Amino acid sequence: MEDMLFYDRLQFAFTITFHYIFPQLTMGLSLLIVFLKGKYLLSKIEKYNNAAKFLMNIFAINFTMGVVTGIPMEFQFGTNWAKFSELTGSVIGQTLAMEGMFSFFLESSFLALFIFGEKLMGQKLHFLTGFLVFLGSWASGWFILATNAWMQHPVGYEILENGKFVLNNFGDLFSNPWLLPAFLHNQMASVVTSSFVVASIGAFYVLRNKQVEYGKLFLKTGVIFGLVSSLLVAFPTGDWNAKNVAKHQPAAFAAMEGIFETEEAGSEIVLIGQPNMVDKKLDNKIAVPNILSFLTHQDWNKQIPGMDQFKEEELPSNIPALYYSYHIMVGLGTIFIGVMALALFFLIRKNLYTIKPLLWTIMFLVPFPYIANLTGWYTTELGRQPYLVYGLLKTSDGISPTVSSGNTLFTLLGFVALYMLLGLLFLVLVGKTINQGPTPQTH
Repeated sequence: MEDMLFYDRLQFAFTITFHYIFPQLTMGLSLLIVFLKGKYLLSKIEKYNNAAKFLMNIFAINFTMGVVTGIPMEFQFGTNWAKFSELTGSVIGQTLAMEGMFSFFLESSFLALFIFGEKLMGQKLHFLTGFLVFLGSWASGWFILATNAWMQHPVGYEILENGKFVLNNFGDLFSNPWLLPAFLHNQMASVVTSSFVVASIGAFYVLRNKQVEYGKLFLKTGVIFGLVSSLLVAFPTGDWNAKNVAKHQPAAFAAMEGIFETEEAGSEIVLIGQPNMVDKKLDNKIAVPNILSFLTHQDWNKQIPGMDQFKEEELPSNIPALYYSYHIMVGLGTIFIGVMALALFFLIRKNLYTIKPLLWTIMFLVPFPYIANLTGWYTTELGRQPYLVYGLLKTSDGISPTVSSGNTLFTLLGFVALYMLLGLLFLVLVGKTINQGPTPQTH
């Protein structure tokens, strides 16, 4: 049973991690595309239109990969997690179906019109199709996060005698107090990823002295959007999310902050430390007293329950992974703010494009927003364990009893091989698109 649970979780973790590489870029990139297309409508400067169409080509590659890697996860609900689907399907099926029927078809239909229909529709309708792609991608995020929010903080349900969950208030799905802060935090984080990608493309062009006009445009756009979104990820959306966890999942909050013992007169915030699960403490800790109490409750001396206040079965099942995921996310977010603030400073002074060390830094930082987004999601999901539906349905009670661990491991190895090929194809296609640039070079 433990082997089955481990491999089921491992397979889903691998497939969803690989999948989320793509939506986090498309959601943020759609906003930047609408911005650039809108600037073209206002200014009639052709470079903005070319830049928007260029970024939409990258969007299309990401979107395609997202679709291909997203489909297997839906099948896993029926294969590896059949009991979970049976018990909660009448709830989560609502939002997942709406994501597929409304958001996906809105996004995919108008994506094709944006790419192929500019001359036929004219510029105003072309802008509208770009806006509808943006709307579809963000609506997709809304419905997916509504599903996850219900799993994190279940509302509007009742449990029948056969153990099945059913909705008794449909509106509660979308007024869930967990949903809005999670959605805003997630969307701003996706804008961070997209901003770094766009800025890194710009840095690449400037450093290579190739399509420099577009390089400067991408740098300026990426730096401004990157700094604003990085700040919004931290506050208010990140702060709002952390307060939600402290209120609704206090055991997870204690674990991710590394609070092993309750402090009577306010809780410190840990900057560095390694969880010691044998002695129930943080080794080599560097912390600032009382700051966590103030950030969480605006009270320097407010007590925050430590892990010693909860039963063992109430605590997250992998405390070190949760702790490290959270601190990697926060640490990287702090770095993003610093780098983008420095870049904006030099952009205002009109010498950003000549400072090569900073341009190289921006270019090579591009993988790290992906890591920050993924560790943020690891924090969310590890914090909910050992539950699928927090406090109500254990993860061990949601797996398919008829699917052996050997079958799951075999298909996992197949996914690894297939996704390596897909990843390579993705890099080749995106690399070719970037190398070609917004305006193809003639020789």
